Amino acid sequence: MKKDFYEILGISKNADAAEIKKAYRKSALKYHPDKNPGDKEAEENFKLAAEAYEVLSDPGKKAKYDQYGHQAFDGSGGFGGGHGGMNMDDIFSQFGDIFGGGFGGFGGGGGGPRRAKGSNLRIKVKLTLEEIANGVEKKVKVKRKVQAKGVTYKTCSTCNGQGQVMRVTNTILGRMQSASTCPTCGGSGQILDKRPSEADAQGMILEDETVSIKIPAGVVDGMQLKVSNKGNDAPGNSVPGDLIVAIEELEHEFLKREGENIHFDLYISFPEAVLGVSKDIEAINGKVRIKLEEGIQSGKILRLKGKGIPSINGYGSGDLLVHVNVWTPKTLNKEQKQFFENALNDEHFVPSPEKSEKSFFEKVKDMFS
Repeated sequence: MKKDFYEILGISKNADAAEIKKAYRKSALKYHPDKNPGDKEAEENFKLAAEAYEVLSDPGKKAKYDQYGHQAFDGSGGFGGGHGGMNMDDIFSQFGDIFGGGFGGFGGGGGGPRRAKGSNLRIKVKLTLEEIANGVEKKVKVKRKVQAKGVTYKTCSTCNGQGQVMRVTNTILGRMQSASTCPTCGGSGQILDKRPSEADAQGMILEDETVSIKIPAGVVDGMQLKVSNKGNDAPGNSVPGDLIVAIEELEHEFLKREGENIHFDLYISFPEAVLGVSKDIEAINGKVRIKLEEGIQSGKILRLKGKGIPSINGYGSGDLLVHVNVWTPKTLNKEQKQFFENALNDEHFVPSPEKSEKSFFEKVKDMFS
């Protein structure tokens, strides 16, 4: 089981952005590879801290994590494939400024070049209710920018391969040093040397690739999953961007989803309600047979435990709620009409709800409890 992000950084769930950043910087400096050369445990803790910070420092990701836990980002085995999918270059390219100039790229003792990261790609995947309930692996074709065969790059002379340029400014507080992305190479540390004829000005071409996406059971409409390194390449010695997968839930013909619960409207005839009947009803993975007792009332809700949507956090499944509706015929023949006219004064047809019968509002309350 993955360790809680708040526990990794040693903060509470109520921590604000400044506290999260401070906690990450403290943890990152403690486990920084330059301070712990060859220490695999320190490297692992360094990656964990970066993973926690990437999620908790982003309000949108933090909200999803607070609601769904680690599986909110499980596009292909967790956070971009687990924290193993985030290498040292990823961390320094994204969070290098957190270290305040105290450390540079991995293994560089402050002098290592930063690797640029390619842009992300975004797609939408439509899922049926059955696919959401069971989890599914989808294969999608995406057009990615990749480096053309035969393209070569050389070190950028503006930043000497660092991807950043340093500027010194004189202020009333003294000389202040700041770093910014190199305007010549765009942060990659390299510029185009030889370009094949089919490549663009950055040495890139568009290429189709089929990507496999493992979607866990219980995802919700609008949720975004991430597949690491399946976005666009960037020039030079770069890290590919990510593929962001937005989930779209398709409407089911008979079933209505509400969180982890599923609702189904069952219509029965008046004779069926009086005499009782067995019925096959729609469920996510096929039909389920239920028995209705004699004299069942319209509006009754039957709850089938565990027949709903699995929790994305792995905490069991929701329920299937069957709403019983007694269908009143709109037209009757002469004999049928006479029968009901005779029944108007029959005590068996006079409404006499028992005290145990719940009102509509009580049923709604039970449904959401």
